Amino acid sequence: MRELLHYIATLLVDFPDDVRVDEETTADGSVLKLTVRREDIGKVIGKQGRTARAMRNLVIAAAQARGQRVTVAVVDG
Repeated sequence: MRELLHYIATLLVDFPDDVRVDEETTADGSVLKLTVRREDIGKVIGKQGRTARAMRNLVIAAAQARGQRVTVAVVDG
């Protein structure tokens, strides 16, 4: 799931080399933290959060297909 989120985010931003996805394992599953440059945060979140919501839905759907639980968080770097 980490690779999928990284791939999607790098397509959206102006500084793809600064995209980072960190994964933390919790009792409830995994937490993916997407970190991008401050200049790119608007592109990742999108108008009214639609882009971020779409990315979350894609990653969560892919994880569920594999029987995993994932949460996605967007953080500015």
